[in-house]
Amino acid sequence: MSIAKSNEVVRVDTASTSTLRDDSSKQWESIAPIESGTTVCSDKAEKKRKSDRGPVIRDSIIGFADGLTVPFALTAGLSSLGSSKLVIIGGLAELFSGAISMGLGAYLAAITEAEHFVSEQKRERKLVLSTPEDEEERIYGTLQRYGIEKSATLPIFQTLKKDPEMWVQFVMDFDLRLEEPAGNRAWISALTMGMAYFIGGIIPMIPYFAVKNVTTALFVSIGITAFVLLVFGYTKTRLTVSSHKAAFWGALQTLMIGAVAAGASYGIVRAIDHSSPGTL
Repeated sequence: MSIAKSNEVVRVDTASTSTLRDDSSKQWESIAPIESGTTVCSDKAEKKRKSDRGPVIRDSIIGFADGLTVPFALTAGLSSLGSSKLVIIGGLAELFSGAISMGLGAYLAAITEAEHFVSEQKRERKLVLSTPEDEEERIYGTLQRYGIEKSATLPIFQTLKKDPEMWVQFVMDFDLRLEEPAGNRAWISALTMGMAYFIGGIIPMIPYFAVKNVTTALFVSIGITAFVLLVFGYTKTRLTVSSHKAAFWGALQTLMIGAVAAGASYGIVRAIDHSSPGTL
């Protein structure tokens, strides 16, 4: 009797343990996809944040670099005429028109990039539905470029076949290497490029507002712009290459480009002024 009860207790305990294990497994199965999905979403958010920041940095560098060199070269050339008023008027005209032009150019480039992405995405959707065999071989070829054998790609492809949208996204990411631009990318690019150009361009003009003598203002502008070009060239190269030696040469290269542009502009305007003194 006691043995039977003991066995019954053992059976009950075993069943209870099995039930607890089953419940625990179900709980882990329900939690695991959530954690995995959260990780994927987090990775996508981090990737999107980095991809959004990259174009802003690129537009800032391009706009600021152009703003430093072009207006500086123009004002240096106009200073050879000996009139501060002429330098200021001509410099401001170029500065505003250049900033607007750079902003519009960046806007149109971003719009074109977005339209190209949408066009390629639509084309890939049609190809996935109409010629899946060709797209399958395309994926095989893409993965083989990374040293992955065809036999190892079969599970990957079987997974992609279950979700045509993921298939299209795979081709866009790894074969075409196109990234979907943000919806407000065009406006951000235009404002970033235009403002960076304006800030870079106003720096060489500051001495002409503060100093009456145009020759003195020219030398002060050269000194300020040379210093800013060195700092800008060093910082830009240091952030992209992470090497002090490369950053040093990048600073010198940026300075030389600005010097050549300013010298050429100054010489051309000076030569035109001497060739036709009555018209200027």
